[in-house]
Amino acid sequence: MTSYQERYTASLMNTFGPPRLVLVRGEGAHVWDADGREYVDLLGGIAVNALGHAHPALVEAVTTQLQTLGHVSNFFTSTPQVELAEKLLELLGVGAGGGKVFLTNSGTEANEAAFKLTRRTGRTHVVVAEGSFHGRTMGALALTSKAAYRTPFEPLPGDVTFVPYGDADALAAAVSDETAAVLLEPIQGEAGVVVPPDGYLAAARAIADQHGALLWFDEVQTGMGRTGGWFAHLRTGVRPDVVTVAKGLGGGFPIGACIGVGDAGTLLEPGNHGTTFGGNPVACAAALAVIGTIESEGLLEHVTVLGQKLRDGLGADPRVTEVRGEGLLIGLDLSADVSAGAVSAAQEAGFIVNAPTPGRIRLAPPLVLTTDDAGAFLAAWPAILDEAFAEAEA
Repeated sequence: MTSYQERYTASLMNTFGPPRLVLVRGEGAHVWDADGREYVDLLGGIAVNALGHAHPALVEAVTTQLQTLGHVSNFFTSTPQVELAEKLLELLGVGAGGGKVFLTNSGTEANEAAFKLTRRTGRTHVVVAEGSFHGRTMGALALTSKAAYRTPFEPLPGDVTFVPYGDADALAAAVSDETAAVLLEPIQGEAGVVVPPDGYLAAARAIADQHGALLWFDEVQTGMGRTGGWFAHLRTGVRPDVVTVAKGLGGGFPIGACIGVGDAGTLLEPGNHGTTFGGNPVACAAALAVIGTIESEGLLEHVTVLGQKLRDGLGADPRVTEVRGEGLLIGLDLSADVSAGAVSAAQEAGFIVNAPTPGRIRLAPPLVLTTDDAGAFLAAWPAILDEAFAEAEA
């Protein structure tokens, strides 16, 4: 494994730092490294591998489609592309005719498309939440609040105001009749799984309506069953104008979507935007297989039940000061800034988790995570924290 890590350092740009592991195969929620060691994957490619690794339905769909039709330009369409767009509108609750879909290759590209869509209102001002993450391309980066990401690339596309997440009064004060859109994550992922207060999304809808602005929900991390529903915002009954989705949509195959609801779906016209690979029939077939498997295997209910079990079990340790999230998007606050040590200790124990901040742990495992694997992690959790806290005190 060490030789591959050294070769990685020698041949790939240093945008991510040194890799923690060299992974060679996976099955379900398990992965194996180049030394043959097995791990339970509780990160799922950062909420991407909805069906885990090597799921037969996904393998079959991609293989069959690639043998049939691999790629066509956007002068043409394909049956998977049309069927996926229709399915996404159905899952969003608006149905065919209730919106329009633009298919992309990733979440940041979905957000780029949505950002351009907001400019078609004739306005340029966008209000975004602090703690947000919407992507790394220049447009999406302009909407991402973390200064460390933004500063090296400024000036970025402007007229963006950041307000505290969950604070409806601050949002109301920032939005004006010049605002094109209010952009929010229904649950903030990269910030450490931050859940807004009840009524916040409804307040955002009312504020946007008051000023004729679009309400845009970034569901790149929270969508596609991750929180126990198809989209996290659906439980609130709030209807957005724009929704962006990616990550779990393709179960590991690159795909994203910008969905315009109602009139918002007509804002982009021929020549306004484009993509070479977006809507690729193989990617669309992968997404349809993911959606179909979530439905046929009852994974929304499974995610809801198992997520509650994990949150209850992890929060029982007194060194965990807060547990947040819904379904299998879970954030933990620790009583000290030992999350990096906890990630290392978990890896040594055979579990892959994530530390979004020095004092927080994030879990976003495959939706097919088994009850036995969840139980094994809960059993190992106290010892993982023992090691992390002992290392910090040493």
